Amino acid sequence: MNQVAYLNNQFIIAMPSLADPIFFHTVTYLCQHNKDGALGIVINRPSEMKLGEIFKQMNIGVTSLCAAEINVFSGGPVQQEHGFVLHTPEMVWDATMNVSDTVSLTTSRDVIEAIAVGEGPEKYLVALGYAGWGQGQLEQEILANNWLNSPYSQNVLFDTEINQRWQRA
Repeated sequence: MNQVAYLNNQFIIAMPSLADPIFFHTVTYLCQHNKDGALGIVINRPSEMKLGEIFKQMNIGVTSLCAAEINVFSGGPVQQEHGFVLHTPEMVWDATMNVSDTVSLTTSRDVIEAIAVGEGPEKYLVALGYAGWGQGQLEQEILANNWLNSPYSQNVLFDTEINQRWQRA
């Protein structure tokens, strides 16, 4: 019997030969991978936007000036108008999916409101958009040597300098 190994809670790292400008030298954290496809957040592609701009657009009062200066990431080319927060799982928000014991993905406003006032998760990454693959698509891209998968590292995800994440992963 053939059993499929899914890559939830792992990184996929763009191989140097992957020339697609959207994914060139990216590290993507896979939040969901199953028979229907995959969803991941690119963790090393900061946008020009700071989190303070998101607070302003959402009319959220800010008391955490440090949070306002955090980079917002380009999480991928799908639904770039939607926000996704990867974070440590010490709390559950309105729309939280636990990816593992150490990482959750939240898409609801309440986590952004908590971050704005310094009451959010201990560690987090905010992204606009996600990377998505249809049924069997990611597996084919891995077989074509576009991606290398590796175990997830909380240090790489939350603590490593952005420009070092591809090399460290």
